[in-house]
Parts: sequence; structure tokens; C-alpha cells
Amino acid sequence: MSRRRPEAGTPAEADHDGPRFVVVTGLSGAGKSHAMRALEDAGYFCVDNLPVALIATFADLTLASKGRMPRAAVGVDVREGAALPEFPSIYRRLKRRKELGTQLLFLEAEERVLLRRYSETRRPHPLARNRSAAEGLREERRALEPIRRLADRILETSRLSVHDLRRRVVEIVGFGRSPTPLAVNLVSFGFRHGLPSDADLVFDVRFLPNPHFVEALRPLTGLAPRAARYVMRAPGAQRFLRLTWALLSFLLPQYIAEGKAYVTIGIGCTGGRHRSVAIAEALARRARTLKGVEVRVRHRDIAESA
Repeated sequence: MSRRRPEAGTPAEADHDGPRFVVVTGLSGAGKSHAMRALEDAGYFCVDNLPVALIATFADLTLASKGRMPRAAVGVDVREGAALPEFPSIYRRLKRRKELGTQLLFLEAEERVLLRRYSETRRPHPLARNRSAAEGLREERRALEPIRRLADRILETSRLSVHDLRRRVVEIVGFGRSPTPLAVNLVSFGFRHGLPSDADLVFDVRFLPNPHFVEALRPLTGLAPRAARYVMRAPGAQRFLRLTWALLSFLLPQYIAEGKAYVTIGIGCTGGRHRSVAIAEALARRARTLKGVEVRVRHRDIAESA
């Protein structure tokens, strides 16, 4: 009985959680490594270049994990060598196991694009150690053609950026769901102790009045309600919050759409104990109202002496 292969990039008729077992293969340089990373970010346990003889065993382990490994992906490519012709029969057996919901994703690109990518990376094609990359690519296409015919999805990557590729993989396998929430890390800090080395965005709140110079507030931190109220009632504080949140409420959904995994936002004052802490907490409360984000707050310098 023949099985119709859906068009490349169209949703599969499977359960809403996507397939439990995904095989990623395709032409060298077409983006298999990026596809595997996208699946890993989506919650798949990924193993690349597993010998084909062990794929069925790996699938069994997925089912036997009792939820510890609910979804898994394995990468297969031409490096399998003489064992590669065994893959089609192995895959057909996996496909018959309905409890796995197995899916085969095949990545390819135009020859000129693949040649350019090899030229840019200066890496040899796995089948062309002592000859041209073009010769290796042509041999690889012939070797993978039987596997390509089995593919549930064929993804052409010639005109996709790395971010586009990762997004398409999630759409194909995850049916458009965001793989993981965007991790929004809000870090308060003191400029006197240096900028956070991992900050993507930095905001300076040293223009606000400093509770350090109020004797009753000096021993407190920006987590204390009295000190936080002092900061928030200062001229310009509420406007700063509105303007900064307007920027972040625009940027964060753009980062999610791009497939960014995390963003670190630094909020700095002089010492990192009062103003930056209060503002970071206020921004965190707003950020938690957005869908698709996971907010974490860290007050790097709050324990420094006043």
C-alpha cells in the first residue's frame, strides 16, 4: 500500500504533541546540526550520528524511559558508510510502531548553496576527502535517495537563515508551538562593580534619587517596601518604567518570533542595592504578564556593603 508524502513544510496529521521519535537526515551542509539543536530546545533528547543498527534500540529506550525521555531525535547521515543501506528497512519497522509516532525529516539545499557553505567553513565533505566537494555531494545525493523517498517532510534550506531554519523545524515537528519559553533574565547591578558580562541590554537608573543618602533607608535594599516606594515616587521613575516597558514589550515578542532562547537585561545604579533592585523588580512584574516568557530576577550586588 503506497503512502502519500505530505508536501514539504506542511503540518502532519499526528497528535498535538508532535511525534515522539524523529529521525533527521539529509545532505551534508543542509543544516542537520541546526535542526537537531532546534529539536533539543523543543524538549527532544537528541543523539547525532548514532549507528543505524542501534536506532531501534534507542527507540525502545525512549518508550521504556517512563516519561523521563518522552521525545527523542536521532541524526543519520552519509557517515554511516556501508551500514547506510540498512536504514530504510529499519525505518519502515519503526514507522509501523504507532506508539512511537515516528517522523523522518530530510534536509536538502541547492548544490551551489552547499558548495558555498563548504567554501565558507573550509570543511571537507565527508565523501570528498581527496577530491572536490561537488563530487562528494553528487555521490551523497545518490546514496541518500532511497532515504529521501521515505521522508515524511522534506525541508529545502537554500534560502533559510539559521533562525528561519530552526523556526521551520519547530513548525514542522512541533506544529507551530514555541519550543521553550524565552528566558528573560533581569539582573540588577552596581556600576562600581562592573557591567554584567552577559547582558544583552543595559539600562542606567542612576538619574533617580539614591536611598543610600537617606539615613533611615540606607541599611535597606530595593526589596524593602519603604525603599522601593522611595524609588518609585521619585520624579521620572514612573515615566522611565513606562518607556522602558514599552520598548521591552515590543522587543521580547520579536525575540520569541526569532527563536531566541534567552535575553539578559541589566538594570544598573551606583552600588546595586536600592534603585536598580526596585526597578528590576518592577519590570519583572510587567514581564510576567507576557505569554511565552519565563522571568528570572537576580540582584547581583545586593549583598555588597552599603
